[in-house]
Amino acid sequence: MTGGGLTACIIRESMSAVGVRQSHLCLLSVCPSLLPTGMHLESISLWVVVLGLVNHLYFNRHEPQSAILPFVLLVIEPPVFLVVFGAPISWSGSRFLYTYVIFLSSLSLSIVLYRISPFHPLAQYPGPLISKATRLWDLWKAYGGRKYLYHSRLHEMYGPYVRTGPNEISITDIDAVTQILRHGGLNKGRYYERVRQNDIPPSIIHALGEVHTAKRRVWNRALNPTAMHDHEPLIAKRATQFVSRLKEHGTVDIGCWLDMLTFDIMGDVTFGGGFEMLREGRDANGVGERIRAFLTVGNLLAQIPWIMKPVGLIPGVGQAVNEFDKFAQDLAVQRAKNGAAGRKDLWYYIADEADLEQEKPTLQIAAADSFVAVIAASDTTAYTLTSAIWLLLSNPACYQRVQQEIDSVIANGDDPFDANKHRELHYLSGCINETLRLHPALPSNGGTRQVRLEQPGRFISGRYFPPGTNVSVATHSIHRNPDYFSHPSRFLPERWLADSKLEKHEPSAFIPFSLGPANCAGQKFAMREMFGVLCALFKSFEMKFADGFDGEEWPRSIKEIFVVARGSLMVTLTPRNHAI
Repeated sequence: MTGGGLTACIIRESMSAVGVRQSHLCLLSVCPSLLPTGMHLESISLWVVVLGLVNHLYFNRHEPQSAILPFVLLVIEPPVFLVVFGAPISWSGSRFLYTYVIFLSSLSLSIVLYRISPFHPLAQYPGPLISKATRLWDLWKAYGGRKYLYHSRLHEMYGPYVRTGPNEISITDIDAVTQILRHGGLNKGRYYERVRQNDIPPSIIHALGEVHTAKRRVWNRALNPTAMHDHEPLIAKRATQFVSRLKEHGTVDIGCWLDMLTFDIMGDVTFGGGFEMLREGRDANGVGERIRAFLTVGNLLAQIPWIMKPVGLIPGVGQAVNEFDKFAQDLAVQRAKNGAAGRKDLWYYIADEADLEQEKPTLQIAAADSFVAVIAASDTTAYTLTSAIWLLLSNPACYQRVQQEIDSVIANGDDPFDANKHRELHYLSGCINETLRLHPALPSNGGTRQVRLEQPGRFISGRYFPPGTNVSVATHSIHRNPDYFSHPSRFLPERWLADSKLEKHEPSAFIPFSLGPANCAGQKFAMREMFGVLCALFKSFEMKFADGFDGEEWPRSIKEIFVVARGSLMVTLTPRNHAI
């Protein structure tokens, strides 16, 4: 339906709503002069209020896929209405402004009253009044990077089901979460469909249904045990270079160096190289900044996904997205030109260089999926490693125990990257798990899931979710829920040991890599990388917070930008007599 046709449709519905007959509507549509002229402001106000109410009814029933058309209609409807009523229009006059104020006020008031009323389909779910009324409140919390902490407080106040938006429920009930994320659960929400521009192909993050299944099959092939064997030497090579560069410095921002390490690893694993941040000692090409800027914008737009299309038309925003896409395309072109360099990297599988798939992906599609690997496995892994170091330095007894365990299992001269040795490091494994529990790399588990409007409502864990409901999984809140973990806010690696005496420990509530068909395809690779890097660090250095650095303040620097951004973690490194 065109904009003009939709405007006429809404006008007809508004007139019908107040008793104008269809025959009269037909006459009025061809002969506006039949309408009364010179109407008083009071009469116009009544009709404009009705127009606002009908707009609410119409768009509540026919949810727009983009804000562009509704915005255009909201701009043109009041002056069109004045023309229809034969009222004189002065673009600078009070009548024009008055009409707009009445129209937008009636529309806004109608929306807000409906959302907070007992007639709303989600009225049974508790939550703050402002969250029920508008998504802008969550947008504000997301802008500050603290939305996940705000939602944790809401769950402490209201329980496992909290209404965090007009049509959104945040959940910490692990039985419901399992049903939502596993096979047969809810589909990905609108954010996944709208976050990209139309001319950019969907990556595995945005793909749905059979497209996602086909992409996931390729990713599973790229990260199976045989493929992992090709990737492991790259981890060892870069981690050894990482330790060597750290020995050149006494005090470092360990988080910054871990960023460079993980980007170099993923550049090697995905594109056969290309970043060389460790060699340069800095992010010379601004890869990390580009990624974080892209994720920051995407995270904010995810709070109001219907606005993504018009925002993409803004020159600065559209240019940033296009530049980001071009950067990925350039890496892909370079990798395709250079070839596999004697081994099967991630590109080899994603670009289907072995011709195993029925339909070979285009260069653009392969580039989109490949760069997902760089994003998903760089910042997330670096953040987890940084958090693990902070937690261990903040708990000296745990630090000493993990270092002693590594020294006892990996003797001087042994390979710290030996996966067989890693299986014996039970306490280190507990430290990594406890870090992932307390500081999940995706505190809000990525985007929302949705009961689609075209589908019937769903019963999940005994509760009804009507069509159009968006569901978010509060990973950070689940991991710190006292119903699932004893002393949930404390760093207790021993809770993961077989002889743990803690009363509550629910492994099913531990979901740092999500669940189901859309869980993290690279979780085994990430665990292998974290074991290797931490073993190399603890064998090579004694670590402590740098003089003058307030370790207790570091968690306050953590901000959610879809993944997690954080401030500097300054540590002093003293080489040990345990060469790797």
